[in-house]
This record gives sequence, structure tokens and C-alpha cells, in this order.
Amino acid sequence: MQTSEKEIEICRRFRSSVQIPGPEQKVGIAFSTLALKPLNALRHPPEGETCGWYIWGGEKLSQDPKFFQSMHLSHLPRYCSQLLSYLALAPDLRVLLAPGQEDVWYDASLLNTIGPLSNVSRLTIYVSCVVQL
Repeated sequence: MQTSEKEIEICRRFRSSVQIPGPEQKVGIAFSTLALKPLNALRHPPEGETCGWYIWGGEKLSQDPKFFQSMHLSHLPRYCSQLLSYLALAPDLRVLLAPGQEDVWYDASLLNTIGPLSNVSRLTIYVSCVVQL
């Protein structure tokens, strides 16, 4: 995927390196939750065909191993366009979007695990930059 100025600006604002996933890479997405607020995303280090991003709606991250479905990143605009500008953020970051709120923070546990369910019970190091929209 080509990097947009907005992606670069978001990386700069949250002091992240720019790490652009390829359109052929896959994300984990919880389709059944996307209508729920807030919209959440977290990024683990890329591995194999995955770019490390996991996306869901609502306040709870399910422990169910079938919670996320795999999808090529090139299809994401159809289902979750509001996150597109955040996809160049580095692994170790989380994103929360809600009406009037944008929150991006560092979570060290994302670098030490594979997949979003293995770190749910770990302490999150919360270094946040909140922007009220």
C-alpha cells in the first residue's frame, strides 16, 4: 500500500516509526463486532502472512479463538475505513477510536507475544496521547 501524508502525520504525532503493511498481508478482524463502539486495533510484530494488526469493536476483547477472522489488508477499506490512516503505526501500539476521541498508546506486551489473545491478562504500559476531536 502506498503511504499517505495522513499516515505519516499520524506516525509523527504519536512518535512511531513508519511501518507500512503490504496489501497482500493479512489482518485479524472481528467482523461481528465492527458496529460496536469504540473501534479498537492493536499491532503485534508481523509474522508470516500477517501484518500484525487485530481489529475489533466494543469494549471487550474476547478470549474465544474464533473471535478474529483473517482477511487481506487490501479488503479493509470496505469494512473499516476509519483505521486506514493508522496502519503504518509500528508494532507495540494500540488504537481506540470513538466519536470525538482518538487514543493511541504503547503496549510493551505486544512485542513479547504472538496474537492478541496471549497478552490479554498482562499489564499494559499506558503511555497515551489523547486527542479530543
